[in-house]
Parts: sequence; structure tokens; C-alpha cells
Amino acid sequence: MYVRKTLLKEWALFALSVGIGGHVVLALMLHTPNIWPWDKAGIYGLLIGISVYVALQLVRSLWWMFTEGRRNGTGITSHR
Repeated sequence: MYVRKTLLKEWALFALSVGIGGHVVLALMLHTPNIWPWDKAGIYGLLIGISVYVALQLVRSLWWMFTEGRRNGTGITSHR
């Protein structure tokens, strides 16, 4: 049950990240159509979406290191 919940949560974060990437590309193409070609919209949306997902995972990892470290005394912010 725990694995299914974790996979569902990760899939939701990935889907939201790709959706955000698509919206960012759409906004860029609508506001500056001469710089961003429409025939590359799909790949740009995917690349920006994956970049958002990687940034989100980095922030989650840093958050985990700071908060779990305080609780366990093993993280970056632990004082001995």
C-alpha cells in the first residue's frame, strides 16, 4: 500500500510539472511568437516540464535534509 501511494504521489508531481512546462511554453509562444517557433512547442514543453520536475525534486531533497536532520540529529542543521 505504501509503495502504491508513493508512486501515485510521484506521478502526480511529474504530471503537474509537465503541465506547468507546457503552460510556460504556451505563454512564451503567445507573447513572443517570432522567437519561439510553433513546430518545436512539444519538445520545449517537455524539456521545461522535466526541468521543473528536477528542480522540484532538488527542493524536496534539500527540505528533507534540513527537516529530518533536525529531528534525527544527523542532517545539515544538526548541532552536536
